[in-house]
Amino acid sequence: RHTALLLLLATAPAISQTQPRQVAEVLAPELQTPDVVAFQLRNYLMKKAPRLPAVGSAEEWTAEARRLRRRTLEEVVFHGWPREWVEATPRFEDLGLVPSGKGYRMRKLRYEIVPGFFSTAILYEPEILRGKVPAVLNVNGHVGAPGKAIEYKQKRCIHQAFQGMLALNLEWLAMGELTAKENQHWFGAHLDLVGANAAGLFYLAMRRGLDYLWQHPQADRSHIGVTGLSGGGWQTIVLSALDERVTVSIPVAGYSALAARIERPADTGDIEQNATDLLTVADYSHLTAMRSPRPTLLVYNAEDDCCFRAPLVRPDIFDRVRPFFRLYNKEQNLAWHENTDPSDHNYQRDNRIQAYRFFARHFGLPLPESETPVDAEIKSYDELAVGLPKDNLTILGLARKLTAGIERRTAGRSELTATLRYQPAKVTRAWALHNTKRKELETRSYRFEFSNGLSATAVWLKAIAAAENAPVTVVLNDQGKKNAQVLVSDRVNHGEQVLAVDLLFTGDAAPQKPGPSSYTQMLATLGERALGMEVAQLAGVVAWLGQRPVRIETSGIRSQMAALAAAALEPGLFSEIVIRDGLRSLSHLLETPIEYQTAPDLFCLDLYKLFDVARLVELAAPTKVVWK
Repeated sequence: RHTALLLLLATAPAISQTQPRQVAEVLAPELQTPDVVAFQLRNYLMKKAPRLPAVGSAEEWTAEARRLRRRTLEEVVFHGWPREWVEATPRFEDLGLVPSGKGYRMRKLRYEIVPGFFSTAILYEPEILRGKVPAVLNVNGHVGAPGKAIEYKQKRCIHQAFQGMLALNLEWLAMGELTAKENQHWFGAHLDLVGANAAGLFYLAMRRGLDYLWQHPQADRSHIGVTGLSGGGWQTIVLSALDERVTVSIPVAGYSALAARIERPADTGDIEQNATDLLTVADYSHLTAMRSPRPTLLVYNAEDDCCFRAPLVRPDIFDRVRPFFRLYNKEQNLAWHENTDPSDHNYQRDNRIQAYRFFARHFGLPLPESETPVDAEIKSYDELAVGLPKDNLTILGLARKLTAGIERRTAGRSELTATLRYQPAKVTRAWALHNTKRKELETRSYRFEFSNGLSATAVWLKAIAAAENAPVTVVLNDQGKKNAQVLVSDRVNHGEQVLAVDLLFTGDAAPQKPGPSSYTQMLATLGERALGMEVAQLAGVVAWLGQRPVRIETSGIRSQMAALAAAALEPGLFSEIVIRDGLRSLSHLLETPIEYQTAPDLFCLDLYKLFDVARLVELAAPTKVVWK
């Protein structure tokens, strides 16, 4: 048979001489719209969105919340993080006082998140500090360069000090003094890749602030609060749901249940908000319910120009959570405020006054009627700058550092199946959408429906003179099949059948506005892996062909990894894999670096920790792997 194949290939040029331009005309037409792909993905996600459980008593929910809290921390947040880092005593340096206004004072602090990675903070104290007083952790959102110096946050902290509270103003990753490209939150995907869930770094960065307040000699441990806007709202609910030291929680415009994010993809959020595997344990409605019966004020803006509009978020986050507070006869402890002045994405005066009064009510402090004007006391960025070590780590730098500790054992197919969450998917229908048969070339265009409700597209091509059972080459291209015309033409001219495929998240099997990275995040937080889903489609398409093994040629790192993973998981699927423009090691994703949005399907939790390209090639044996 091998001899016959060689003879066929040797004589192939006499069979047909298609030109790339001719092939491009067949590959270019769109076989399905991005809206169809997005609709399928939204349906897929919605079926998997977790629902709040039905509970009949406060005791039952207390036990369940305790279980969810433990699982979220152990199985998700601290997955892969060194235990000694998680349990480390907080290290804070007091760098002295900052000149401040009457009635309060400020001091600069620097603290260690994990070894080699420092952040900064400003502590606001009442000018006269006697005995034990309430303390509030003020976390930050996506405010960019101003960071902790942002105007509305300074006003909030100053007023909290006026009320007689300690107010700790934390810097946030990628903001203020931590502004650096390698601190962009998307680099959290690189932490996932090397085996440390990105949520762990974000959680430790804010929990260190809570640890500081808890250990402050004048902090009243029975009156600890957390509040913040946007990303700070996200931090607020996560920390105050998972750490029972938080008495009062006031998240502002910071999150929604997954169902709302599926309905409105603009609310998807950043990679930390969609922490890998988080929703296998608890959605944000669960986290909110885990606050019961502790006082919680949910603040949202009616016409938010960023995300999480109040009327659209309320059903899942407030209405469905109220019964959990009712179990404790503490329904009044879950409060709601819808801001209409100025109604956009803000923590301005109206929202701040609501927060002051809520803290005062539950901390036993006098209720403020208004906010004391402090515009003249707002400090500049430079005045609040604390300073960081010159060699301070970044998110990407930390991911690179963690690779030094990787000690791979010989992981096999079962571990790869688990890492990629691989579940086979069959082609349930191949829609034949179009065909051509002219100029010595025959083609047929397909849309494949799979058993999981998702789809892929492909074009089959063959020279009319080629044998009916001619060898098959599958072609994948990171830029979509429409960019594979040269390779496809070449293989047809060799007398082969060619199937040029767009797998999920590629070509016309990809959603747009938002693009693939929004959906890969939501899949990951539900415990799915985009790469595993692509592998399932590839194996399903080969099974549909009814001819094994087949050759496969890939162009680009995403297509390469789908082919190698498929060959490793399904022995005998391919006779040969030809890789163009590929990577020899997943370290390329870290060292280049490749940004998450460029190849979101490759950033699977634990993938580089357990496997590298060479190991996938070994598992694919006896499939021949050729690099070009």
